[in-house]
Amino acid sequence: MRPHRIACLAFDGMAPFELATVAEVFAVSRPELDVEWWYRFELCAETPGPHRVVGGFDIVVHHGLERLRYADTVVVPGVADVRHDVSPAVLDALRAAHARGARVLSICTGAFAVAAAGLLDGKEAATHWRHARLLQERHPQVTVNASVLYVDSGSVITAAGTAAGIDACLHVIRKDHGAGTAARVARRMVVASHREGGQAQFIEHPVAEPPSDGPIGVAVQYALDRLHLRLTSGELAAVAHLSVRQFERRFADATGLPPGRWITHQRIRAGAALLETSEDPIDAVAGRVGLTVAGFRHHFGETMGVSPSAYRRQVRQ
Repeated sequence: MRPHRIACLAFDGMAPFELATVAEVFAVSRPELDVEWWYRFELCAETPGPHRVVGGFDIVVHHGLERLRYADTVVVPGVADVRHDVSPAVLDALRAAHARGARVLSICTGAFAVAAAGLLDGKEAATHWRHARLLQERHPQVTVNASVLYVDSGSVITAAGTAAGIDACLHVIRKDHGAGTAARVARRMVVASHREGGQAQFIEHPVAEPPSDGPIGVAVQYALDRLHLRLTSGELAAVAHLSVRQFERRFADATGLPPGRWITHQRIRAGAALLETSEDPIDAVAGRVGLTVAGFRHHFGETMGVSPSAYRRQVRQ
């Protein structure tokens, strides 16, 4: 059987890691796998020639967009700038390749090009969590999932940032050749063949900083010093010398969250830190942040997208 043709798009300003990921997975010959066919990797660009990548060095691209006409899979490893429009020529080439039956795989900000080409309309998609809101705003017809490592929508696969490209590429091998082959490739790359959880464990969850003084600041410090205890809005309102209604309104204005949600958020942040730095078992960690074991597991998974034990294991690895 003929090899499966992979066409990867290059552009000025691209990140070398995403390109290297695709090349490592698909361009390396792997005769030891004993499969009927493997991949033939080609790098192409709207304008062949030298292209400057992040880090200040150049790569030389020998092929133009015509390679997309023959590709079985087209990889878009990002876009130059999420704030700028993608070239009409690139969008037309993506549409034509997809209409012909090619599979399209995007990594990180590459989802912006795939969405602009209309290939994600009515579909769920992933991109780097930092750009998820912008992608959703620019393409409301796409359902952007900021929590997962990748989304397989059949003929279109979208991956989150950087290392999630490895997960998505291994997923392609898993689809094409089975889990055993994907696991062998992963072992050669010294990476996990399948990672638990999604982007949620890496997303920054900023909370508006409350004032360091005043009644709300006093209540915040009181709560942070007593996360291991049961805390209520009534108790914190009393510390702030406010009525419960006044306290809840002013607390939400200061922190962006109702008191109960803010406290839970702080408990999970404290619990994550303990999982990273202590040897305490999960039930002890839960108790130290004022939650039952079941409550800690539930809220931790809901917030971080992975179980406490999996989070600790991945951090330690």
